[in-house]
Amino acid sequence: MLGWGEHGWRLLLPWRTASGVLGGMHKRLSRINTLWKRSLQCVWELKPWCRLTGNEPLTILPLTSEMEEAAVKAHYKVCDRLKLEKKQRRMCRRDPGVAETLMEAISMSALECQYQFRFERWNCTLEGRYRASLLKRGFKETAFLYAISSAGLTHAMAKACSAGRMERCTCDEAPDLENREAWQWGGCGDNLKYSNKFVKEFLGRKPNKDLRARVDFHNNLVGMKVIKAGVETTCKCHGVSGSCTVRTCWRQLSPFHEIGKQLKQKYETSLKVGSTTNEATGEGDISPPKKSIPGHSDQIPRTTDLVYIDDSPSFCLMSRYSPGTSGRKCYKDKNCDSICCGRGHNTQSRVVTRPCQCQVRWCCYVECKQCTQREEVYTCKD
Repeated sequence: MLGWGEHGWRLLLPWRTASGVLGGMHKRLSRINTLWKRSLQCVWELKPWCRLTGNEPLTILPLTSEMEEAAVKAHYKVCDRLKLEKKQRRMCRRDPGVAETLMEAISMSALECQYQFRFERWNCTLEGRYRASLLKRGFKETAFLYAISSAGLTHAMAKACSAGRMERCTCDEAPDLENREAWQWGGCGDNLKYSNKFVKEFLGRKPNKDLRARVDFHNNLVGMKVIKAGVETTCKCHGVSGSCTVRTCWRQLSPFHEIGKQLKQKYETSLKVGSTTNEATGEGDISPPKKSIPGHSDQIPRTTDLVYIDDSPSFCLMSRYSPGTSGRKCYKDKNCDSICCGRGHNTQSRVVTRPCQCQVRWCCYVECKQCTQREEVYTCKD
């Protein structure tokens, strides 16, 4: 989950996708939404389950009030269970769409992290004690987690605005651009302006002294900047016979898979940093380590670079940071040597059945045959 801890904005993510706490919350919200729809159908469509007598007053206020009260209580409960700090909980409660957006951001960030590191020794396993121990250290992996999480929240919030799920924001406003004669600003663009404002307020102010807090804050901003850099202008033509007499354009965020890919590249080129004091302001700055470290660059980090403090462990064996790679599935010609850390791998042969020779049938379904084949599975030795 998203929270502010002793080192700034802390990642308190459960990283449980589509199950557990998140699944329960989604079910409750879905139930409330279903009851709300049924109440409207009772009033406007006179569905049989309502058992109306014909003497009811023509108003939905009593039922609406009851449903709104239930929805508000459920919304507050979700915000409370997200383990947010006081200010963040207040921000969550003030708009019914925030809690759902936070959960969506958590799930989306977790899935993308696991996808990007699926071939690595550390495969973004953040369960129980592994999560807590990892987030206490300033590893490269921690830097990626902060960046992907802030990017996920920025992306999810901008999409929630354009989808109409938020009360305090809607579609992106038309920018002040030149050469507007041939096209008009329309559609419903992703509201990155509001999203950035919300996330910056949610994360809090830049810390001044503590190096770890400044590093985490820096990596949060990197995630947000990758989102901003990926904004594209999408246009649709309007005119007679397919001509493009008028174009309607709107701004759209890049797919989150692309964001994850770019952040993974930044992880690969991340820089180790230390702390110095800015003589002009008296505040701490992020800089290369004072002592030259073999294998590390003395390059001054840019605002778009991921940075870290501590060298990462190997993640080969079980430790406080990961379960290790024993028994991990690998791909013989791709990553077995790296993931298995030189211990070798086991080979198992099994028969599997998969859909094959699929064809699209009119209308609206796909017909496949079932093909049986033998495949080999490779897993790391203990």
